[in-house]
Amino acid sequence: MNGVGFVFPLTATAVVVLMVMIWLLSLAKRDASVVDIVWGPGFVLIAAISCAVGGGYAPRRYLLTALTTLWGLRLGLYLLWRNWGQGEDSRYQAFRRRYGDRFWLASLYIVFGLQAALMWVVSLPVQVAQVSPVPAQLTWLDGIGALLWLIGWLFESIGDWELARFKRDPAHRGRVMDRGLWRYTRHPNYFGDALAWWGLFVIALATPYGIWTVVGPAVMTGLLVRVSGVPLLERKLTATRPDYAAYVRRTSSFVPWFPRS
Repeated sequence: MNGVGFVFPLTATAVVVLMVMIWLLSLAKRDASVVDIVWGPGFVLIAAISCAVGGGYAPRRYLLTALTTLWGLRLGLYLLWRNWGQGEDSRYQAFRRRYGDRFWLASLYIVFGLQAALMWVVSLPVQVAQVSPVPAQLTWLDGIGALLWLIGWLFESIGDWELARFKRDPAHRGRVMDRGLWRYTRHPNYFGDALAWWGLFVIALATPYGIWTVVGPAVMTGLLVRVSGVPLLERKLTATRPDYAAYVRRTSSFVPWFPRS
C-alpha cells in the first residue's frame, strides 16, 4: 500500500495520543519530567508507523526504522535510569511556580503539546523517506547517512557512559568532567544527538523530496545548541562548578576539536 497521503496524519495523531497519555500520567505523579523519558521512544513510534504503512522501498524503510529505534530506545532507557527517583526536573518546577494552579492545564501545551509538535517535525526525514518508492535500491547517500548516524550514536552513547562513570566516583563531586570525549567538546552527547539526525537526513536525501526534510535536523540542532540543551546546562554548570569557566575557555562548545592551550 502506498501511504503517501496517510502516513503524516497518522503519525501526527499517534504522537498527540501518546503525549496526552503521558500528560495524564504526569498529573497523577505530579512530575512533568516523564515527558523527557518519552522523547526518544516517541520517535520509535513514528518510525514504526511510517515503516508499516509508508509503502516506500522496503530496505530503506527497515534501515531507517532500525536506526531510529536504536537511537530512541537507548535515549529513553538512559533517561529512565538517570532520572529514576530524582523528582521533577528544575525546568518543570520553574514552570510549575510560574503558572501556579493553572500548571496542570498549561503543561498540556507548553510542555507536552510543544514536544509533540517538535517530535513530528524533527522526524520528517524518517517519515518522508519511508513513503518514497524510489530509488528502488540503496545508494551511496544511504551508506553515508548510516555512517554519520553511527558516529553520532557512538558519540552520545560513549559520552553519556563516560559522564555517568565520572559521577559515580565520590572524589569527582563538584569537579568538571574533562576526560575522554569531553576533552574535545563540552557536549559530546548533544553533538552526537545532532549528528545522528543529520545522518538520517542524508538517507532521506536519497529520495526525491528528501531535501525538504532539512528542517528536521536543523530544528534538532537548534534546540540543542540554542534552546534547551547547551545554554541551560552551561548556565547551571557555570554557577555551580568553579573550574567550569576555565574548561569553557579551552574546550570546543559543540563540534569536537583539540583543546586550546
